[in-house]
Amino acid sequence: MAELGDLLAEAMGHSLPVGKVVLVGDCVETSGAFVLHLLLKRCLSLDSSFAVFVALSHPFSHYDRILRKMGCNLSVQKKNGKLHFLELLDFSARSKGNSVDDGFCKLYNEIRKAVEAARSKDTKASCVYIIIDDISLLEIAADGSENDVLNFLHYCSTLTSEMDCSLIILNHEDAYSNEEAPRLMAHLQHLSDIEIRTAPLNTGLAADVHGQLTVINKGLFNDDRRSGRRIWNFQFKVKESSVEFFYPGSQR
Repeated sequence: MAELGDLLAEAMGHSLPVGKVVLVGDCVETSGAFVLHLLLKRCLSLDSSFAVFVALSHPFSHYDRILRKMGCNLSVQKKNGKLHFLELLDFSARSKGNSVDDGFCKLYNEIRKAVEAARSKDTKASCVYIIIDDISLLEIAADGSENDVLNFLHYCSTLTSEMDCSLIILNHEDAYSNEEAPRLMAHLQHLSDIEIRTAPLNTGLAADVHGQLTVINKGLFNDDRRSGRRIWNFQFKVKESSVEFFYPGSQR
């Protein structure tokens, strides 16, 4: 997984997770969108993989422009049938008098149909990756109904076991009030097999370091390797066409 950088690849088990849930948590000061870009590029570079990208925060042109700089043409990937892109900038779970639950059911069914279509095209596909950017906007679309968002996430997560998919979610952790964050975050953390958190440096801004990354890999080691490392902490610098990862103090 050279595209992810040695440290992030090691923390994730040296391969994209199959049948797992990956939670990317960030904050206003330090965006975690670059992690989604890296994971999407890696997914599309694999011969037998497929991506369903649920875009709630930016249009297709935004991702296409960024991924082109990273050497990945999303337009070509769509044409080749490797990418199903759902642009939902104006998504509202409640439309035409229907309930919020109906709106989420429709979205889930659209995602599931895309997964089933990918499976029918290539039954040997190693994995289908469902990427959601970002989950915090779904609560706005649901008129603040946290339960509907949690139910939607539950149904999406069942695809990891039913259809061997992986679910990758970006969540802005500081988009919620103190009262509502604990429940939603607890649910997301319970669902996830890998947590990737971006945060600003404790020492403040630096020209050559853009932030720090914490990776918690809950399922990397089995019972025979209980002593293995499960938590990684390192720093990163986002460049125009790549991301550099390094341990504190090792940046030159």
